[in-house]
Amino acid sequence: MTKLVIIPTYNEKENIEKITRKVFSLPGDFHLLIVDDGSPDGTADIIKNLQQEFNGKLFILERKGKLGLGTAYIAGFKWALQRDYEYIFEMDADFSHDPEDLPRLYEACSKGKDLVVGSRYTKGGKVVNWPWDRIFISKGGALYTKMITWMPVNDPTAGFVCYNRKVLSTIPLDKVHFVGYAFQIEMKYRAWKLGFKIAEVPITFRDRKEGVSKMSGNIIKEAMYGVWKMRGFSKTE
Repeated sequence: MTKLVIIPTYNEKENIEKITRKVFSLPGDFHLLIVDDGSPDGTADIIKNLQQEFNGKLFILERKGKLGLGTAYIAGFKWALQRDYEYIFEMDADFSHDPEDLPRLYEACSKGKDLVVGSRYTKGGKVVNWPWDRIFISKGGALYTKMITWMPVNDPTAGFVCYNRKVLSTIPLDKVHFVGYAFQIEMKYRAWKLGFKIAEVPITFRDRKEGVSKMSGNIIKEAMYGVWKMRGFSKTE
């Protein structure tokens, strides 16, 4: 019991069974935790039905209401740490992150890295099916973040990540401030400031084909202003 993939969901009935089956088709004995924020479309019911088929490997953590991406991952991290998983992954439900890349992230993490990012913007990475303005905002945000934080990560808002458990055991999870894209930046920034080794593995990011994007203007604003606040964080704050 070493590898756990955490997928937060809100109204992902079109994707959740397909992504679940894909993860379990991979070599390496991945376990899967779905953190569902009270999806009214029945996402949680689909998972509960699949649990009979994938007994002991598929788990669900249900929360009441849409509480945000960051808090979903924090809840998942705590769940994983309580159960002694050694490698904990973040991944979206909509196939924008290819499950086939999970073994590559694991390999990099198991060979001496503490946090491995599935990166769109490192050499070999790319984005498919995004409009030019979305790419501009995303790449601009990555550059903006690097300039302010000095963190050596090319894709700081990436949500496809593998953590060694010692990273999540060391970061004060209850003090993580942000919930949207800034959450992704903050977790990498805290790990970097604590001296953990970060690597980037190139991936191809594909825009979702089914379901609705959760991106909003508030999430972008949080990231823009949040990076300035992060520079003042202490290691224990």
